[in-house]
Amino acid sequence: MTSAKAEPAAVFQPTDLAYVGVFAALVAASALVPTISIGPVPITLQTLFVGLTGLCLGPWRGFAAVALYLVVGAAGLPIFSQGRAGIGVFGGPSGGYLIAFPFAAMLAGFVAVWAVRRGLSQVTPLLFLAGLLVARYLIILPLGVVGMMRALGLGLGKAFVADMPFWLGDLLKSIAAAYLAYAVHKAFPRLLAQR
Repeated sequence: MTSAKAEPAAVFQPTDLAYVGVFAALVAASALVPTISIGPVPITLQTLFVGLTGLCLGPWRGFAAVALYLVVGAAGLPIFSQGRAGIGVFGGPSGGYLIAFPFAAMLAGFVAVWAVRRGLSQVTPLLFLAGLLVARYLIILPLGVVGMMRALGLGLGKAFVADMPFWLGDLLKSIAAAYLAYAVHKAFPRLLAQR
């Protein structure tokens, strides 16, 4: 009599890979929406979709989706803002922001998993928003400022001031992402199940 051994569960299921691909495409599409140039780094919709990716997919799938977007852009597909592509984009003024995006999605994803496990309620969008703002100010802001300092030879103060025009827009995009993610989780309650 032989005993059947249970197969170890794969880290990523086929549906996970599909989610990663779809959200990577959403982040890419958001970068190609016409930008507003007010300084060395253009204003795009990317932070909205990076946050939405983490909130919808959780930390690991969210990180993977945004990292896939970066890898494809670095490989030469013109999916970075203003149709740019290639590894050289990471050496430019927006390089720090790009590097920060997967980690911001991961942090937002951890917050989302915690919030969804508490049960969806009227407070959930506020928890999502708090996670996005923490990701913005603990991850995206510092790495973005460091990237501008390195690429443009700016001091800390000038690079910090160059980031300030993004603050209001990022707050509004974070609010939109929080409410969109809440709607997604109400429509698909098992999206973060067992994550």
